[in-house]
Amino acid sequence: MPSIGDLAPDFETVDEKGNKFKLADYRGKKIVLYFYPKDGTPGCTAEACSLRDSYTIFQDSGIPIFGMSGGDAESHIKFKEKHNLPFPILMDEDLDIAELYDAKSRLSVIGLGVKRITYLIDEDGRIEAIFGGSEGINEVKSEQHAEQIVGYWGLKL
Repeated sequence: MPSIGDLAPDFETVDEKGNKFKLADYRGKKIVLYFYPKDGTPGCTAEACSLRDSYTIFQDSGIPIFGMSGGDAESHIKFKEKHNLPFPILMDEDLDIAELYDAKSRLSVIGLGVKRITYLIDEDGRIEAIFGGSEGINEVKSEQHAEQIVGYWGLKL
């Protein structure tokens, strides 16, 4: 389980469109990596829309946002299009990355394979803060999740 101060586990995957993603490529930037249970569920939609509605704050601060769940590309694309999400959703169909980040849920047998947990990663690739999970500083509040992150980093609203 990654803890605050640890190097974020490196991984490679693709986003919902098949674009390659490697976490190490984002060294030198703060990033938001948020895991969510399932596309289209009420809590996951509220969380994604919270981040969408505050996206320009993150963009203006040079902080990319990446969502990650266990669904397939088709599900992620529909979810993004339906809710006009401006950030990539990374692929983790086998839940290998979720396992690296202690975000794999025991409920994976019923399709909710990922816990709701967010990692704030600093410019050095270290975990600066965790929302949710046993190491989290706060529970993820889906409808106010962007506000939680903005408040933690002291970004301008």
